[in-house]
Amino acid sequence: MNKILIIEDEKAISDLIKIGLESQGYLCECAENGEIAANYIEQKNYDLILLDIMLPKIDGYELLEYIKETKETPTIFITAKSQTKDKIKGLKSGADDYITKPFEIEELIARVEAVLRRYNKLTDIIKIDNIEINVEARIVKMQNRKIELTPKEFDLLMLLIQNKGIALYREIIFEKVWGEDLEFETRTLDLHIQRIRKKLNWKDKIKTIYKIGYMLEI
Repeated sequence: MNKILIIEDEKAISDLIKIGLESQGYLCECAENGEIAANYIEQKNYDLILLDIMLPKIDGYELLEYIKETKETPTIFITAKSQTKDKIKGLKSGADDYITKPFEIEELIARVEAVLRRYNKLTDIIKIDNIEINVEARIVKMQNRKIELTPKEFDLLMLLIQNKGIALYREIIFEKVWGEDLEFETRTLDLHIQRIRKKLNWKDKIKTIYKIGYMLEI
């Protein structure tokens, strides 16, 4: 599981990024100023750093210089400085990409994946408790023992993981997993959920949300 450090002093933006990335299986930590971020970078290893430029105590340019000198961790600037000269300065400073605010979370996720892929850091392994999921190979293991899931069960599991903590409506699940309207076949979804709960021992983790659908709570 890729580990990402988000360095952003606006909590609303930091939380938005964290929620969006964690919904895709990334592990995230946040730092609200340059000094805290520098301590994290010194003490820990990250696969990618998302870095604001205008930060309290130590600004983004200084931090990027420190990152490149010590860890060489891939870094993406996320900033309100949108002029071309700012982008050129950011990229010439050694940033791997430059995203201006406001941005769509989907674009950020795509750029994160692109940078990780460029550095061969993109992992397709998701670990939750004692469950390990190889996304590319579509293999699920519990304590190194392979759990047999049908294709639809695997797709449903991934949808729940990507939206953990979010109540998913039945019609959304049908559309995403089955690709069609199965409004009158609700038993199909219920049976798939029951089988996943049993196979992964997730009876308490996959919640039934009354009159809505299901939610993964981990």
